[in-house]
Amino acid sequence: MATWWISEAIPIPATALIPLVLFPVLGIADIRATATPYAHPLIFLFLGGFIIAAAMQRWGLPRRIALQTIRLIGTRPSRIVLGVMISCAILSMWVSNSATALTMLPIGASLIALLGSELDSGAADSSPVGVKFGTALMLGIAYGCTIGGLATLIGTPPNAFLAAFMSDSYGIRIGFAEWMLLGVPLAAVALPIAYFILTRLLFRIETTSLPGGEALIRRELERMGPMSPAERRVLAIFVLTATMWMLRPIVSEWIPAISDAGIAMGGALLLFLVPSHRRSDTRLIDWPTAERVPWGVLVLFGGGLSLAAAIQSSGLTGWIGAAFVGLADLPHWLLVVAVVSVIILLTELTSNTATAATFLPVMGSVAVGLGLSPLMLAVPAALAASAAFLLPGATPPNAIVDGSGAITIPLMVRAGIYLNLLFVGLITAATVFLMPLVFG
Repeated sequence: MATWWISEAIPIPATALIPLVLFPVLGIADIRATATPYAHPLIFLFLGGFIIAAAMQRWGLPRRIALQTIRLIGTRPSRIVLGVMISCAILSMWVSNSATALTMLPIGASLIALLGSELDSGAADSSPVGVKFGTALMLGIAYGCTIGGLATLIGTPPNAFLAAFMSDSYGIRIGFAEWMLLGVPLAAVALPIAYFILTRLLFRIETTSLPGGEALIRRELERMGPMSPAERRVLAIFVLTATMWMLRPIVSEWIPAISDAGIAMGGALLLFLVPSHRRSDTRLIDWPTAERVPWGVLVLFGGGLSLAAAIQSSGLTGWIGAAFVGLADLPHWLLVVAVVSVIILLTELTSNTATAATFLPVMGSVAVGLGLSPLMLAVPAALAASAAFLLPGATPPNAIVDGSGAITIPLMVRAGIYLNLLFVGLITAATVFLMPLVFG
């Protein structure tokens, strides 16, 4: 399965169906035990998040939020890059990073074209200033989406996969609010550093003004018109759902059975029930819209969890852990650096979810074999699986931005080297210093 995931010999979600066929035949697990992980509660957490995000996309809410954020932060070229990165990061905490990147791409292209029209050359792609601004802006979209996704369990699939794997294999529960205590500080530190690298170190933007920038943002907002009743209702359900996720540890004292997955599905069901406006038969989301959510990710989740369960039940985890006992004398931080570096490198070449599904069981086993908590190596591995910035295929936002034609691969590689090294350090620091405060 790892070989097929890395090589993409067949579609990645299709590889995740292998356990359903082979585990019963090989006597590894019966069909009930094999199939159960495909309906894990964390899969329904992600499904609910996907449906809420689809409703937000349907009514244009992410675009409005992005435009308002840029308008608030300012329309100087460097401020625009910052506004775009903050917008992408905030949206990617709740909406898939692919959808966020696709939403922001036309806005970025309009801003690049506007700067080009204001330069003496008349075209952004022939002016050094235009090239620097366009490159920084487009990479800011990709990197902002990736960094924001680290902050929540639904921000990127490896985070949710980690929570499900830890619950099933080790009985360690990672809730939505608990993860944010780790992920939000990491993203909050990484985003300004990434902004500094792009706009001050690599692509320094000399021009201090963008004439017409504010008018462009205002014109785009005017074109959208005032916020519609549907947008307001979707926003209200989204805020309610996110608030419940963050307050669940408190609410569970009165409603013990409440869960993050149940909250997600409750928010999704509300979208099917609430009309788009008064006396309307149109709901905030319909099934044709919901059908467009990335179901393949959910299948990949299930296959990865089924594989992880078999690795655990078969005794393979003990064998893997015993093989690494000789590393027990190494400093813990050095082990984390090695794991993060290897996972980031692998993620540059394959799907981050497939990387997490392949290596999280291994990292948990190695940690236990060394006498450590499985979180010690599994958490940095999950974070590293979403922290690849070097190549277009590393993450969906990188691929989307590369496909726009606004940047070249050498420029992405040049910036990605700095970001990859940055995240080796940040993830290691978060694991060694912050994670014990969050999880004990």
